[in-house]
Amino acid sequence: MGSMGSGGAVERNNVVLRGRADGPVVMLAHGFGCDQNLWRLVAPGLERDFRVVLFDHVGAGHSDLSAWDPQRYAMLDGYADDILRICAELDLRQVVLVGHSVSAMIGVLAVTREPQRFAGLVLLCPSPRYVDDAGYRGGFSQADIDELLDSLDSNYLGWSAAMAPVIMGNPERPELGEELANSFCRTDPLIARAFARTTFLSDNRSDLPHVTVPTLVLQCSSDAIAPPEVGEFVRAQIPGSRLVTLAATGHCPQLSAPDATLAAIASFAAVSAR
Repeated sequence: MGSMGSGGAVERNNVVLRGRADGPVVMLAHGFGCDQNLWRLVAPGLERDFRVVLFDHVGAGHSDLSAWDPQRYAMLDGYADDILRICAELDLRQVVLVGHSVSAMIGVLAVTREPQRFAGLVLLCPSPRYVDDAGYRGGFSQADIDELLDSLDSNYLGWSAAMAPVIMGNPERPELGEELANSFCRTDPLIARAFARTTFLSDNRSDLPHVTVPTLVLQCSSDAIAPPEVGEFVRAQIPGSRLVTLAATGHCPQLSAPDATLAAIASFAAVSAR
């Protein structure tokens, strides 16, 4: 199963194809601690007009866990490579790639490596760097991130229960935070710890100016993980990109505000895929 041979990525990443076989392609990439199920409120609306490609990152959901390699996935490039392999195996072209959270930067890496394969990029709640830096607000101090990773190492299930509601926001709808916590808890703790390090210690700011495909940056009005300044930074760094602030809060608007998220993705994808 762990082979990287022919037919490899489609099986390895549990790829699911839905929607119109002849439609423009929209590929949905989930974030840390999640799997393709997080798109379930948005995907059906896209399936009417598009060919929708869902998948699980290696280590998540129903992916082939035996294919997880700590060296390959110590950098976001390993995940970007998987996206490009899926596209190659299925011969997908003119793809509109939607990346949520850490997959926004995975998407940036994928489209800068093979821009000819992509018609557009949607960055949903992106952050190119979570740690504050001189003249840059990522939303976390280095001490914050160290503490977050330490608590994740010492008690993954406790961390999941505590952090999921913070990430999700929308405290008046606790079921959303519970769903995210349950998703975290389904992830192998060893893999989750490694992916958290790769995610929260990443710095992809220098990759942003190299994006050459039409790009839509979607952010929420308040998000504990990616403050508004981050969305504005991403927009300023990616040539010709557009920033839209959704009528939504929290870090997972595809669950908390699926209609607004769907509308923004669908209208962008329809124009990009022409």
